[in-house]
Amino acid sequence: MVDDNSTPLFHLAMNPTHDLAADPAFARFFSRFETSLDDGSFARLVLAKPQRAPDELLRVTARQVVLRGEAALSLVYTHKTRDITKNFSLAEGVATLGELLGAVFRNAHLHTRDEEWQLSISKKGQCTVHVGKAEQAVDAPATHDREKQRWLEVDRPFLTELGVTTAQHQLIPAMSRKWKQINKFVEVFAHALASSRLADAKQLNVIDFGSGKGYLTFAIHDWLREAKGVDAQVTGVELRPDMVRLCNQAIAKLGIDGLRIEEGDVRSYQPAALNVMIALHACDVATDYAIHLGIRAEADIIMCSPCCHKQIRPQLLSPHPLRPILQHGVHLGQEAEMLTDGLRALLLDASGYDTQVFEFISLEHTNKNKMILAVKRAQPKPAGEVLAQIAEIKQFYGIREQCLETLLKADGVMA
Repeated sequence: MVDDNSTPLFHLAMNPTHDLAADPAFARFFSRFETSLDDGSFARLVLAKPQRAPDELLRVTARQVVLRGEAALSLVYTHKTRDITKNFSLAEGVATLGELLGAVFRNAHLHTRDEEWQLSISKKGQCTVHVGKAEQAVDAPATHDREKQRWLEVDRPFLTELGVTTAQHQLIPAMSRKWKQINKFVEVFAHALASSRLADAKQLNVIDFGSGKGYLTFAIHDWLREAKGVDAQVTGVELRPDMVRLCNQAIAKLGIDGLRIEEGDVRSYQPAALNVMIALHACDVATDYAIHLGIRAEADIIMCSPCCHKQIRPQLLSPHPLRPILQHGVHLGQEAEMLTDGLRALLLDASGYDTQVFEFISLEHTNKNKMILAVKRAQPKPAGEVLAQIAEIKQFYGIREQCLETLLKADGVMA
């Protein structure tokens, strides 16, 4: 691997006075590191076993990322009580790792797609290298079991701060469902982003209403910034002051840029800019207000996981021949849910969005598992047929009012 002046990065990493520069084992290890960056097999490099670590530094983990379209190295400095992430160009990152190895750390563990390399430095400065076969493909997408694919790495600092992983970056068993949900959510968002007009965007403004403890808010920010290299400005909006404080304390502790949590209500919140609108488990008509805000702001992506469907249920007639079925309260509730979310999807369609309604992974505090995903069309199409379908459905079931439709009519965009 070389820099712009065709100088091997290994030599850039080594200060002329570095005692290890001429060691064959050290050179072999660093050469494999550079080759893995070149051929795309690099997964991660971990520096460990500090000899005189400043500020209780325990280890440094390096991963390759793309920042503003350029390959870079992201280094996570794991201290006893906190993690700090710093991003470098490839040349700067390799140089930094070279300076740390030997001077601060005595052990380096290189993971590639097919191999594991371990460099050990004795107290006398003697280097030994052990090479083994990777036990399994590292960080490679699962080909037969998509559930195994991870869109986020388990050692991301925010996961520890939010209680998903331990200080040693091990998944806490009780949080396994949450970890699965976080990855599935990022996967859904990634596919929506790829199919939208935002696919190649370098800057994005994301609003997450009802952000709660911030699991998904932090995850979207981390994935956009670290994996996609997007200058993402992500805002979580939450009613509960204690959740706002908790998340902002975590942001401050980790030194995260481009992420903030604000106290606010979707009914009155006015974002300065909005490309992606997220609202998970906004209760009853709060989901309608969130969708309406997204449509009004011309968001390119709208993601909702509705909760409660109280507005339509008392309005419903039990038309023949459904009356014998809908006499049961559980069926009436399911019918109200289907109609509410079906009408929301149709209204999004009429507003210029390609819309899907599908099963998602439920949160631990509710069995609701539906997702409404809307991606703005590049080209609008006539809404007359969809609006006629909405009117017919409302007439059949005796629905007099649906909140999202009322809001859109007040804007003058629906007849």
